[in-house]
Amino acid sequence: MARILLADDGIVFDGTSLEAGPLGGVESSVVNLMIELAKRGHEVHVRNNCANQLDYKGVSWRPIGEAWPKQVDLYIANRGDKLIRYMPNAKKTVFWVHNPARYLMKWRYLSKLWLTKPTIIFIGHVHKKTYPGWAPGGERVVIPYGLSEDFCNAKPSGEVPAPRAVFTSNPLRSLDWLIDLWVNHIRPKVPIAELHIFAGASTYGAVGAAKGEAMESVLRKANSLTNHGIVIRGPVSKSQLIKEFSSARCMLYRGDINETFCLAVGEAQAMGVPAVVKRYGSVVERVLDGQTGFIAGDDSEFADAAIKLLTDNELWRHQHLTALKKQRSWRWSDAAAAFEKLIG
Repeated sequence: MARILLADDGIVFDGTSLEAGPLGGVESSVVNLMIELAKRGHEVHVRNNCANQLDYKGVSWRPIGEAWPKQVDLYIANRGDKLIRYMPNAKKTVFWVHNPARYLMKWRYLSKLWLTKPTIIFIGHVHKKTYPGWAPGGERVVIPYGLSEDFCNAKPSGEVPAPRAVFTSNPLRSLDWLIDLWVNHIRPKVPIAELHIFAGASTYGAVGAAKGEAMESVLRKANSLTNHGIVIRGPVSKSQLIKEFSSARCMLYRGDINETFCLAVGEAQAMGVPAVVKRYGSVVERVLDGQTGFIAGDDSEFADAAIKLLTDNELWRHQHLTALKKQRSWRWSDAAAAFEKLIG
């Protein structure tokens, strides 16, 4: 058994937040990874901006300002560069990066990486390429986000769903673009189709609040187009999202050049929901082109692929079954095992 500590200086959340309501991808990943490490018999601690002390599913959550363990076997500095040097006596220090690593190309970041040389954890190969080979740090390791078991229990659908597409990402990540493409090119070809939007600022805590007006502007535009089959559902809990995926025909999401994983598409694929994306950032790592969805080269290809999935029952069934078979093999238990190996 090892003693493991993760530190995070981001938004307010704890081990119960994932069940209580919508939660961002980074925060969801922290919760899931810590629980899986505890299941494997380790002593697991988190120091973050949680509101109160909490012991939940084997994980000790404490506010970041409280006392830290004096010695740990594995210290995970999560996304915050200021945290890298907080545990100099740790047997192993790793820096878990979630955003494109180009932001680290400043002296105040590079100096910490040069002095400490932590193992740097990237969440995909596209992500890893955002950090130059010459830049300082220790070993570079790719450990993808895992899939929650809750998203991996779907059975093959006995019926073909109604033509209902879903969008479950940040409204500022191409929703405005998707709305225009839906109204002008997709819906005219499938007049009974609906686009359900599960998005809102509350998913992202204080970060979302800071960008709330920009997000609301996009959502207001969407809400003005209900006569085009657009339905605003808002953020929902994980359990509700699983139910929604069960009746979804496809996911439509362009992708974002600054996105390093796209857990939203990964979860949809695990539920057997085909996805249409474009060649933007890491989203190309989430879809098997032509098998579990389509990776479109331009807007016209994207619209055509969406129309096909919304209207061609046999195509949908083939991609649905293929996604269930091929797109849920890497789970949080696998990611936890990969982190465990770092201890040595």
